Amino acid sequence: MFDRKEETGKMFHMNRKRAEAGVVFPRLDASNEKTEANMHDVTTMDTTREDDEPPPDGGYGWAYGVYLSHYLRYNSFPGADSLDFAFVGGSSLGAATLVAPVVTLLARKFGTRPPMFGGVVALAGGFIAASFASKAWHLYLCQGVLVGVGVGFIYIPSIAILSQWFSKRRSLANGITAAGSGIGGVLFSLITGSMIENISLAWSLRITGIIAFVMTFIAVILTRDRNKIIQPAQRPFDTKLLSRKDVWLLLLWAFVSMLGYVTILYSLPDFALSIGLSRTQATHVVTFLNLGTALGRPLIGFFSDRYGRILVPALLTLLCGISCFVIWLPANSFGPTVLFALISGAIIG
Repeated sequence: MFDRKEETGKMFHMNRKRAEAGVVFPRLDASNEKTEANMHDVTTMDTTREDDEPPPDGGYGWAYGVYLSHYLRYNSFPGADSLDFAFVGGSSLGAATLVAPVVTLLARKFGTRPPMFGGVVALAGGFIAASFASKAWHLYLCQGVLVGVGVGFIYIPSIAILSQWFSKRRSLANGITAAGSGIGGVLFSLITGSMIENISLAWSLRITGIIAFVMTFIAVILTRDRNKIIQPAQRPFDTKLLSRKDVWLLLLWAFVSMLGYVTILYSLPDFALSIGLSRTQATHVVTFLNLGTALGRPLIGFFSDRYGRILVPALLTLLCGISCFVIWLPANSFGPTVLFALISGAIIG
């Protein structure tokens, strides 16, 4: 009996240390503690959770919709078609995620900040270099790949930090933090559209790069992690996860969701123009999309903590799909388009 008590005590202290280290078990069912513990290995960094990692869209991701709309309407790069410009945004998101193993290795070897500072330079450099682009492939490399690499180097080391400082209501904390992306997107979408119209496309990109450099540089300086205290195990790629069905199901859901996410993110401004709305109204649609994100992310975090981090995303994915058919496809005026932007922004955020 005493051996069993001693074993129970050891398990208690082990779980307590994990909680202090920021380890969270994704919740399938509140009564199924064993399932929660088994889901622990889904992450590649012990201090992160897959359901708390929103895509690295940020203010830039939303603002690119404004740039995309300009590229499509004004033939800024002769010979380039809509697929070329769509590939710029896609390559940015792709590069941001593909660098994850490299960034994880660098963060483990040199710490959190050095790769993030590298990302600051790449992000700002990508925008400024894109301002001198004269061909579509220049945009691929600059506003696409280089900006995406910068986003990845900044975003990936940072996603584990917030969970290190919270033991309860982490989804809510992540939602509040992620809401900053929506607020930044509101500002960037309005500023970007105004700069393109009143200054020039080139200077709009340069100013965006300068703002991105200053703000992200300050953010990296203020970043504080607890890696020295908790010493998290950082694995760039865990092949053992490939043998798990729940991991494949999660990846399948993320893959399908991202197809719809990118479509809405980059095509909504041009859709607004295609139904006869003005350029100003199209920019406002992007603004409402960001506003929905800023409002929706904290709420999603709150309800995820309360009702489960699998159930809530599943229901919201279904709701977003229904809204596409019920609101977006029949929309032919500013009002319904804004309504869809608010709803989809709140959900996909």
